[in-house]
Amino acid sequence: MADFFNALANPDLPFLRYALIAGVLSSFALGMAGTYVVTRRISYIAGAIAHSVLGGIGAALFLQHKAGWAWFDPIIGALIAAVFSAVVIGLVSMYARQREDTVIGSIWAVGMAMGVLFIARTPGYIDPMSYLFGNILLISSTDLWLIIVLDAMVLGVGIIFYNKFLAICFDEQFAKLRGINVTFYYLLLLIMVALTVVLMVMIVGIILVIALLTIPAAISGMFSRQLWQIMIFSTALCIFFTITGLGISYNLDLPTGSTIIILAGIVYLLILALSMIARKRLS
Repeated sequence: MADFFNALANPDLPFLRYALIAGVLSSFALGMAGTYVVTRRISYIAGAIAHSVLGGIGAALFLQHKAGWAWFDPIIGALIAAVFSAVVIGLVSMYARQREDTVIGSIWAVGMAMGVLFIARTPGYIDPMSYLFGNILLISSTDLWLIIVLDAMVLGVGIIFYNKFLAICFDEQFAKLRGINVTFYYLLLLIMVALTVVLMVMIVGIILVIALLTIPAAISGMFSRQLWQIMIFSTALCIFFTITGLGISYNLDLPTGSTIIILAGIVYLLILALSMIARKRLS
């Protein structure tokens, strides 16, 4: 790790510092949104939102090249697709008579398929791997500002409506009896998750985002019972996984997103195994 920290101080390697700052900043939104996802048990919905993002990215790339919309950045397309999917899934789960899992699976698959088709029809060669598995080293100073804005939006919503989200996560019926607009706050929660997904797509990619959204919160839940404590611990874990994974990938020349996720998975399995052993000894 010494080489990694020396590289951070190298003025000729600004992309490494951008990657580190982006990972740390995103960890705050990830810790908060991930806690809600795990507590509300909507990881499958977060997965559908994440995969539908490829449709928005593909459409943005296509319109950039075919229609000359230079301003239509793939991240803007990802935001539109993520928010649209979140609203559709939320409304279906609340009102429609269709099977919720069928609709979620359809959005998951259709979003991916649309993205592949748009990318295939975009002139020139576009490697979808950086979108599927992320490339934190490609983050620029402009991307950092976007991350700061999205991060502030997620944290602001999560803090302002903390009590409302707490109510709908643990006891939806009680929340309705207290006069809370469950539908509105559930949709708002899904939109917050969608914004976080877009943040993480830039770092670990579409395929791996669901792991980083759930693993830190799952680990935190083993040691804390208060929601705010889980958020703080989860944020700290996300920062640790990001910095350590970035350092390991730099030293060993490995894909950064995959390294971060594998590190998080190993820690989760070790803690899970240790907790099982401890329970057996106590019993």
